Amino acid sequence: MVNITKYRDRLIHYIDPVARVFAKMGLTPNQLTLISLLFGIASAALYGLQHAWLAAAFLLLSGLFDFIDGGVARINDKASTFGAAIDWIIDKYVDCLVLIGIGLGGLADMRIVAIAVFGSMINTFIKPVTYAEIGFDKKEDGKIKDPLEGIGIFGRPETAITLIVLSLFDQLYWAVVIVAVMTNFSALQRIVYLYTHMRQRDRL
Repeated sequence: MVNITKYRDRLIHYIDPVARVFAKMGLTPNQLTLISLLFGIASAALYGLQHAWLAAAFLLLSGLFDFIDGGVARINDKASTFGAAIDWIIDKYVDCLVLIGIGLGGLADMRIVAIAVFGSMINTFIKPVTYAEIGFDKKEDGKIKDPLEGIGIFGRPETAITLIVLSLFDQLYWAVVIVAVMTNFSALQRIVYLYTHMRQRDRL
C-alpha cells in the first residue's frame, strides 16, 4: 500500500483546473474549508441514518473541497497560518464525526469505531508533538513540510478511500476494521521512524 499523502505535490496539479475555477469565483481557502466541514457533517449524519451510498458521496465531496482549498490558497497567494491550522483541525473533526456516524447508524461495532477514532487521532497527533519537540519549521504553501509526511502507509486519504469504496459494497464493518488496524499500525511506523532517525540528534 502506498502513502498517498507522500505524493500530494504531484497530485495537486491535477486538481489545479478546478481550484482555479473556485479562485476566480472569489471563494477564500477558509470558506472552502468550511464547505468541506459541512459536507463532512452531512456525510456523518447520512451514515447515522444508514444512507451509506449517499454518505459516501458527501464524504468524497468533503475530501475534494479539502484538497481544493490548498490549491486556491496557492493560486491566490492567500496561504495563512490560521488557515493551515484550522484546515488540520477540521480534517480531524470530519474523520471522527464520520466514523462515529457509522457507529451510531449501526453499520459497525462501536468498540471498533472507538479504536478507529483513536488510531486516526494518534496518527495525526504524533506530528504536532514532533514539531513542538524537534522543531520542524520548513513550510511550503503555508504547511509544514517534515519527514513524517511520507511515513506510515495509512493516513487520511486512505481512510476516506476505504470508507467510500466499501460503502458502495455495503461492507462498512470491514471498512472500519481496516481503518482501526491500519491507522494504529501507521502510528507505530511513525514512532519507529522517530526512534531510529531522531535519537541520533540526542547524541549530538
